[in-house]
Amino acid sequence: MAATADSPKVQVQDVDFYYGQKQVLFGISLDILPQAITALIGPSGCGKSTFLRALNRMNDLIPGTRLAGSVRIDDEDIYRNGYDVVTLRRKVGMVFQKPNPFPKSIFDNVAYGPRIHGIRNKDQLQEIVEASLKAAALWDVVRDRLNSSALGLSGGEQQRLCIARALAVEPEILLMDEPASALDPIATAKIEELVKELRRSYTIVIVTHNMQQAARVSDTTAFFHLGRLIEFDQTDKLFTRPAKKETEDYITGKFG
Repeated sequence: MAATADSPKVQVQDVDFYYGQKQVLFGISLDILPQAITALIGPSGCGKSTFLRALNRMNDLIPGTRLAGSVRIDDEDIYRNGYDVVTLRRKVGMVFQKPNPFPKSIFDNVAYGPRIHGIRNKDQLQEIVEASLKAAALWDVVRDRLNSSALGLSGGEQQRLCIARALAVEPEILLMDEPASALDPIATAKIEELVKELRRSYTIVIVTHNMQQAARVSDTTAFFHLGRLIEFDQTDKLFTRPAKKETEDYITGKFG
């Protein structure tokens, strides 16, 4: 069942998360609406990146991790026995903190995912690559050098290429883990504009250490501290009229 405008795309209920014996998330519950941008903020080590990676089971790659509670996408429990993780990661794309293009051509970077999923037709791949690069606001920059190495792009361009690569498999949800933290202010502004543009078509969850960025781009914001969800609300309300003192102390710089 796909999410409607009123129903959550992602429902997280009573999630605890462990690295071995160490518990790092405590009783997290929140709903993420479709075609909206949800920002996760909080001091370093508060659990926001662990929570983000729980939404596409990237934490499964770390030995000894364990999740209790439920994470449902389109009302389906993604942690149930037998759930297809490959399908999940196609549906839920991920963009990391540092640009990580493959040491391949620009074209082959974007075509990588579709090829893994069995698309071999050259015309079809060309269409997917062009559409993905356009969606990532990179097509006009690279259209004449698709066969050049992706490593020759600037940092900001590499990050937009990684976004194009994530979009090429047609995800419904895009997870972004501090996607602009390694970039200069001009490249950061371009990524922010792109994120706002992408919300028309995707559900976006973004981890950011930059509160101004969260205020600029997100519809809702979740504030994490010491592995707990302290407050979750509309972004403008959370930043101007926070309900919890810990939230107010964090956004006013009393700790962080």
